[in-house]
Order: sequence, then C-alpha cells, then structure tokens
Amino acid sequence: MYNLWYKNAVIYCLDVDAFMDSDGDGVGDFQGLTDRLDHIEALGCDTIWLLPFYPSPDKDNGYDITDYYSVDPRLGNLGNFVEFAQGAKDRGLKIMVDLVVNHTSIDHPWFQMSREGHPKYRDWYLWKDEKPADAEKGVIFPGVQESTWTYDRKRQAYYFHRFYKHQADLNIANPAVREEIERVIGYWLALGVSGFRVDAVPFILEDLQGPGDGQSPYGYLGQIRRFLSWRRAEAILLAEANIPMDQAADYFGNDDRLNVIFNFPLNQKLFLSLARREAVPVRDFLKELPEIPETAQWATFLRNHDEIDLGRLEDAEREQVFAAFGPEKSMQIYDRGIRRRLAAMLGGDERRIAMAFSLMLSLPGTPVIWYGDEIGMGDNLDLPERNAVRTPMQWSDKRSGGFSTAKPEDCVRAPVSDGPFGYAHVNADAQRIDPTSLFATVQRLIRARRSCPEIGWSRAEVLDIDGPSVIALRYSWRGNTLVTLHNLSDEPQTVAISPLIEGCEVSPVLRAGIDIDRTGDGLTLRLGAYGYEWLRLEAPTAEA
Repeated sequence: MYNLWYKNAVIYCLDVDAFMDSDGDGVGDFQGLTDRLDHIEALGCDTIWLLPFYPSPDKDNGYDITDYYSVDPRLGNLGNFVEFAQGAKDRGLKIMVDLVVNHTSIDHPWFQMSREGHPKYRDWYLWKDEKPADAEKGVIFPGVQESTWTYDRKRQAYYFHRFYKHQADLNIANPAVREEIERVIGYWLALGVSGFRVDAVPFILEDLQGPGDGQSPYGYLGQIRRFLSWRRAEAILLAEANIPMDQAADYFGNDDRLNVIFNFPLNQKLFLSLARREAVPVRDFLKELPEIPETAQWATFLRNHDEIDLGRLEDAEREQVFAAFGPEKSMQIYDRGIRRRLAAMLGGDERRIAMAFSLMLSLPGTPVIWYGDEIGMGDNLDLPERNAVRTPMQWSDKRSGGFSTAKPEDCVRAPVSDGPFGYAHVNADAQRIDPTSLFATVQRLIRARRSCPEIGWSRAEVLDIDGPSVIALRYSWRGNTLVTLHNLSDEPQTVAISPLIEGCEVSPVLRAGIDIDRTGDGLTLRLGAYGYEWLRLEAPTAEA
C-alpha cells in the first residue's frame, strides 16, 4: 500500500508574497519563508501548501500564470525554491504546491501563440467564432465578472474563461495540453514536492469530452493519478472541488483518482452551526457523509485564501450566517460568501476561536490551516475582493508587523495596523513566549490531533446526546477509541457521558472548560461556554 502520510497530516497554507520579506522590497519571498520555517515546525504542522508562486501579472493573486516552470522574480528564483525545499526537508516538513491548469494568464506564451494561430498552440484554448448565447451564465464572480466569453481582435474569435477575462481556459481535451500538464507535474515532483492542490477541478472536467480513450471526464483524474504515482508513489492530489456528496464517488474513484477533496459542504454547515450556536447542522451532515475508499480522505478547514462560500446553504441559512459573521455589505462578496478572517468573525473571543479550531481538528479528514489564523489575525476590508484575508503575516509589533522593513504602504498588501487585530496587539513574537496565547492553544490542539490517528483513519460516529449545542463524535480504529465533545454555546452545558463511554476507563487528551461529576449513578460532564474535551477510552483492566 502507498505511504498514506496525508491521513494524519496537518497542512499549513501560506502565500509566499505575504509571509516574510527578506530584502525590504515589501514583497514576501522564498528566502524569508525559509527563515521562518521554524514557526511552522513549532506550531506542529507537518506539511506546507504554497499558493501559486509562478511568474504572473498577479491580477488574481498569482492564479494567472505565465510560466509553470519557474518562480516569480519578486519571490526569488529556482535556487531559492530548492533552498526552501531543503530547509523544509531538514525539519520533516512536506511541500505541496498549487496545480493551476484550468486556465493560464492571457499573457502566457501559449495563449499568445494560440491567438496568432500557431499550428502547435492553435487548439490549446477554447475558441468560438460567434459569442455563445449563454455567455453571461455561469460567471464565478458576479458583480465583478460580466461574461465567460471575450472577443480577441487578433484571432477574431471569442475565447472561453470560466474566471476573469485575463484567465483563458486551457483546452484539456487536447492530448498535447494533457501531456504538458504531466510534464509540469513531473518537473515539480523532481524538485521535491509531495503533492498538488489542484485548482478548480470541476471546471477542468466540465468541458472535457473524455481523455481520448472513451472514458468519462472523470477518467482523466485517474490518468493524472497514475502518472503521479509512477513518478512518486507517495505524492497526492488534493482537489478544490465544491461538490455535492453524491458526486464523491466519481471524484475519488476506486482508490485510483483523487486522494483528498476539500469538504466545502461541511465547512458551510460548520459556519451555520457556529452562527446558530447549535450542533444540529454539523451533526446531521456527518450522519449522511458517504463512505469513501480506504485510501481517500476529506480535507477540513475553517478559512482559506478565498471567501467563505455559502452557496450550498438554503437562502434563509445563508442569511443567518451573514447576520452573524458578515452583517455589512463590505464583508460579503459575490452574493454568496464572506471575506473575513476567523478571529474577526468570532469577535476576537479566544475561547470560541480555540473551540472552533478544536472542532475542525476533530472532524473526519485532514485539517488545513490558513496562515495567521493560529495567532488570531484579522482582515483588512479596505482591500478589494478576497485580498481582505491575504494581508501580510504579523510577526512582531515593529513597522509593517515585522513582515518587512518597508513602509506599510509599500508592502504587497497593506498590513492590519489599527484596531484590536493590528500587529501591535496580535503578533507571533509575543504569542510564542506566552503559554496562555492562542498560538500556544492551537499548538496543543495540533499536537493532540497528531497523536490521535483514529480521526484520520476511521469514520466518525455521531453520538446522540441531549441538547442542541454539543457535538459528540466517536472514532474507533485498531482497538483504540476516541470521543470528542464540543460546546458551540456561550452557556455551560451538561452531558451524561456514561452511555457514551460504555463502562470504559477514561483518560483526557484535551480539556477546556470541563468539570466531571463522578457522584451518583453515572458520570456527568460539564462543558463550559465554548468548552471542549477529547477523551481516550480504554477497556477496564481485568482484576487479578
């Protein structure tokens, strides 16, 4: 069997240009990232996922790529990347990179040659002589994006772009394009990466008429997986695929397609539960979570580099989440999401933030953490669109938060300098030496998650308990049993745990706001406001 390291990995996602600037030009770079690897190691994460760092006009946070085989000069060069990779390896950290092959920048040489009608590249993109009648349907960024087809004067035809007009969609049905994608994968594998977060997977498949061998579009996922496994058996594909659960089997296949898929519907139910301070949305969702192949995995998260997408919630549910976490129009985006950081949405309440982290880490799947959330960074709503949550990492209370020696206005994006989330109050240096800080709490939580492989390997059993506010989950694997309880309410809750532990001996793994009453006929557990508890259960020792 393959090395299934991702089953119990904890992934730390970061944007190189916003993490650490080593040369004072206001832009983070690979040298700065390498210098700060100790922070990620100390936190307890074992895998780093890098957002796009390739050459780009940077009109969409680097997702508009002009060269898949290099590093954006602002961030360094390939030599700097290799030094970073070696530094990560020395610390036992794996590296994942973004594979953005649904589209390229229109400045990419491939597109420039395609629009000129070059024989090799003519059909590398999707062109039509006439603008389709439904060109205004299916836009991803309503209010910002007007169409999915744009006229090119040089080619005198329309090209398709699922996203912005400066990002033309590649023609994945073209065998030459698929061959080039494999070449890109092989290149970065040779430079030491252990996996790829595959961008916009449903859109890659949407217009694919099959990979030329009679298979369904989903067969292409198997084609990429085979190539990946041949080159490096332990490497994985982590998919950005906001899919309904009844499509999971198509994406995972029979242990032969995607390794990991972000569980976007669970994330939406999680925020609905947080907004209501009730467990029911998450409980009900987990009870219906489909079986997946043994080697497959979900990825869980609280925040990422995009908006919190609430598009799969009912209208009334979405309005509840908006009212709780994004009541102002400036906090909302694309009519479906929220562009705020976790700590800001939860009002800076570290009890609630810690509980949210604990819950996310205890949900079935591989947890992914967005840089800065471990110290409770806020957002900058003055920045456009999704950039509000992509502000520079706050390392210290010095100028520009210690991210750069440049002035704040000269940084790649303006740091959060004012208010309760400004870098004078929220920074890594202060929290690393404070045993009561949010960083220290998240550190303990991650340590607990990595000590509990049951979560990564077994299915979550939702335990029925009285009261609407507590989520109780049980995991059993290889004779080990773990029970986790989380109180989403701002009021203390009591739970009768005798039925949950079934006479087993109990040893705590994590505790916050807990009091156990051992008097009477059974055990009663009192969870404080936003309290949580992880319990390991052991069969009682037989008397001699």
